[in-house]
Amino acid sequence: MSQDSLLKQPKAVWAVFFAGIIAFMGIGLVDPILPAIASKLHASQSQVTLLFTSYNAVMAVAMLITGVVSSRWGIKGTLLAGIITIALFSALGGFSNDIGTLVALRGGWGLGNALFVATALTAIVSLSNSGTAQAIILYEAAIGLGISVGPLLGGWLGAMSWRGPFLGVAVLMGVAFVFLLFMMPKQAGQATKAKTSLLEPFRAMKHRSLLVFGLTACLYNFGFFTLLAYAPFVLGLDEHGLGFVFLGWGILLAVTSVFMAPKLQQRYGTVKSMGAMLGLFAVLLLVMGIWTDTQWVTIACVVFAGALLGNNNTLITTGVMNAAPVERSTASAAYSFLRFIGGAIAPFLAGKLAEWYNPHVPFVVGAVFVFASVVLLMLNKKHVQHVDLVEAGH
Repeated sequence: MSQDSLLKQPKAVWAVFFAGIIAFMGIGLVDPILPAIASKLHASQSQVTLLFTSYNAVMAVAMLITGVVSSRWGIKGTLLAGIITIALFSALGGFSNDIGTLVALRGGWGLGNALFVATALTAIVSLSNSGTAQAIILYEAAIGLGISVGPLLGGWLGAMSWRGPFLGVAVLMGVAFVFLLFMMPKQAGQATKAKTSLLEPFRAMKHRSLLVFGLTACLYNFGFFTLLAYAPFVLGLDEHGLGFVFLGWGILLAVTSVFMAPKLQQRYGTVKSMGAMLGLFAVLLLVMGIWTDTQWVTIACVVFAGALLGNNNTLITTGVMNAAPVERSTASAAYSFLRFIGGAIAPFLAGKLAEWYNPHVPFVVGAVFVFASVVLLMLNKKHVQHVDLVEAGH
């Protein structure tokens, strides 16, 4: 029955879903070409990891204005603005000739992604007719599909030229723009009469539960983006090889986020399940830190990490949506701001730690941060365990 309600959605929801797949392709698309960019543009590993840092830093700050923008432009207008911004900056990135320009343009891409990502979650949750939990599963499915297909396409285009994936994203976002323009009804998410204030996300952080989830995600993202931005440098594979490894990672991420996470949530509850997934991820990063030089171990760890991250992403997003009595768009903006701060610091830190010490250290430090997220979550358990009661309808 739940599967039926998940698939019986208004046309507007499917429009956002398919545009979301294309938008999230952009995250993994660049992954297989990181070593190639370092080689072709004569850049160090830490300089190349700045492609993730500028992207996430701009996205973190921009998340704070997404509510303000969407309350004035409406959901459809904000989504279209986000898509066109991504297309523009990724196309310009494909024509750039030095790492500094490319890093700056990735920041512009982050702005577009912020407008799209925060609004897409709000759109799917508010326009869906099957409840918050099911809508979030749909949103995570779009993320998973996009992230899993992205590296494969990135590896294929990147084998021709490192510029290929950047130009590929621009073309795909053009397709998403047309798709959303015609498939999403204008009345689905028009501008609201009550204009959202810039201070709303900060006010929302006064709610202990939302703050705890946000800080947990911030610490967890240190591990997530260490894996995403730094692992390609130690795997010793070409563009195609990296594409296939991250395809496996993305498939597991997609499958677990849709099928396994809801079962874990029903059986053990959101907070316990999150603690378990984060704990296992910390152990996995530690294994990668110890056996960094053993190729099959690092490849297996990257692929298996997809399962842990897929589960955790759905669990934490569901928790955030039910954490505090604030607008969902405001909750999403506050949480995403905190979350992407971790994603901004981690890639550059990983590159620098490898330069200062050795390739093992970034993964060990990532493991410490993820373990800290488990400690934070467990110390504040009483402040966040109400999310399961909200979801159950109590």
